[in-house]
Amino acid sequence: MEAGLEKPKICGTCGAVEAPLKCPCKAVFYCNAECQGASWREHRKVCTWDLERKLERERGRVGEDDLAIGEACLKLGNLYCQQDRLSEAEEKYLEALRIFVAVQGERSENAPCVQMNLGLIYDNQGRVDDALRMKKRGLRGYRRMYGDGHLKVAMALSNVGICLGKKGQLERAMAKFEKAHAILAGLYGEDHESVAGALGNMATVLQTQGKGAEAAAMLEKVLDIKRRTHGSDHDHVVTSLLNLGRAYGKQGMLEDALTRLEEGLGIVRRI
Repeated sequence: MEAGLEKPKICGTCGAVEAPLKCPCKAVFYCNAECQGASWREHRKVCTWDLERKLERERGRVGEDDLAIGEACLKLGNLYCQQDRLSEAEEKYLEALRIFVAVQGERSENAPCVQMNLGLIYDNQGRVDDALRMKKRGLRGYRRMYGDGHLKVAMALSNVGICLGKKGQLERAMAKFEKAHAILAGLYGEDHESVAGALGNMATVLQTQGKGAEAAAMLEKVLDIKRRTHGSDHDHVVTSLLNLGRAYGKQGMLEDALTRLEEGLGIVRRI
């Protein structure tokens, strides 16, 4: 895995621990060949080792610049991302993007998805400038495809805003988050998880700007949405209460902070 963490050796078929046999894809272990064979029909659908072999055979059949190759690279990129193998994911996404643009042109319907995925990889790797560049390309593509009122446009705006915030461009980040919030509220109304997420992003900017009271007020809105959508005893509500407790603590409002933190602790004990 990218971070060098040891994957637990749990058999993918029977669940036994310390399974010694590792699939060549490095994603799953088995007790023995019998366990591996029992799961192969399902595992082969996500086995990167097998899919890489199929990809090479397909290259020989249709050539390098075929949409089928691009789609296979996109699938492999997604699987590598799920396994935190980000360098391999980047390689596949870049190849997929090259093919989609070569075959379909700059207005390719597949390109924005790949661009956003690459942006997320670069973000994860600390390559903020590369992430911002790629996410902006994805945002432009989604706007061309869907107009300004689509969920994917809102998500892309939020992703661009996150990069801008990391670069310290807080006013520009807030503008992106506000546009995302307006789209999401228009699509779903105010009582929706994605709307709460947009408000949370806006609160983060406000906190960074030193506007603690405004940030806390926005986090109260997030908490209200979480309670209405999930009920009172939910881990999402706990997270909101912890965020509020920290926000009040930073303002020196220790009694308010303690109230929120104790309420969160009470929920954790009940659930």
